[in-house]
Amino acid sequence: MGTVYITQENAFIGKADERLHVKFDKKTILDVPLIKIDGVVVMGRATVSPAAISELLERHIPLTFLTETGRYLGRLEPEVSKNIFVRKAQWQAAGESVQAIHVVQGFVRGKLKNYRNLLIRRQREFPDLDLSAYITRLEQAIAPIDTTNSINSLRGLEGAGSAAYFNCFHQLIRATEFTFTTRRRRPPTDPVNSLLSFGYSLLRHDIQGAIDIVGFDPYLGYLHCERYGRPALALDLMEEFRPLIVDAVVLSALNKRLLTPAEFVTEPLSHAVSLTAEGRKTFLRLYAQKKQSEFKHPVLGRKCSYQEAFELQARLLAKYLMGESKKYPPLILK
Repeated sequence: MGTVYITQENAFIGKADERLHVKFDKKTILDVPLIKIDGVVVMGRATVSPAAISELLERHIPLTFLTETGRYLGRLEPEVSKNIFVRKAQWQAAGESVQAIHVVQGFVRGKLKNYRNLLIRRQREFPDLDLSAYITRLEQAIAPIDTTNSINSLRGLEGAGSAAYFNCFHQLIRATEFTFTTRRRRPPTDPVNSLLSFGYSLLRHDIQGAIDIVGFDPYLGYLHCERYGRPALALDLMEEFRPLIVDAVVLSALNKRLLTPAEFVTEPLSHAVSLTAEGRKTFLRLYAQKKQSEFKHPVLGRKCSYQEAFELQARLLAKYLMGESKKYPPLILK
């Protein structure tokens, strides 16, 4: 099953034998063996029994709390990995070291090349689209990455490439009921931005779980600046996965009419847009299906799921920082 998402407001999460048991209004709404779970995400308010918390910690299953709209609140997780050597290597590379610059080049290259490849695929699928100018702008941002030796300059290339991508994102949406003008985050004020923000919150949870397993300190990153309470390394590593997973799910949900405008609500004061309860269930199902879909890993040469790839990429990063490999290869798919 992987990650369990609990969206029912005021649900009770308990443990019965070796199973996670979720009730609402005295009725069982979920009953799943704990052995099949590698993460639990609670959206909105819920009560978690002490027995369930203890069991999750014992089994090293993180418990993450999001608001109903997908904003990250916090997470309860077991003791961090005892692999001090990974964290030592991570800290030694902090700053403008050769290693830090190399991995930032990889994060930015991975993200922008996956953006470019997504646009190329869409243009091939829909001959009426003309995305050539935006593809060219992305290639112009990608070209100098390997010769750019300043992290701030690499952040500038990432920003330029992302701007080019989102400037044409509206053309990728074939459903006329939805429009997109620019990326808005806090809060998202239209359905498309709402889906993107929600998806990125879910992705952050999954990536943070993977880097915890490998033994990293999630709060020390290289591309993203350190900020109190922000898991910078999780945000770094998720960059290459954004277009591969979240953007692909959002476009599929909209273009296949799996979500309609009726499944979004607007908060009257902040104008924040979010999914209805049914809409959340649909999006979570699509996201879970995408994570379990398989592809041939370009570096390892074998099939794996995106869920497995989160940990594989974290381990490849650890190998590089610890001097066991010469490069960090970002996940780039054509």
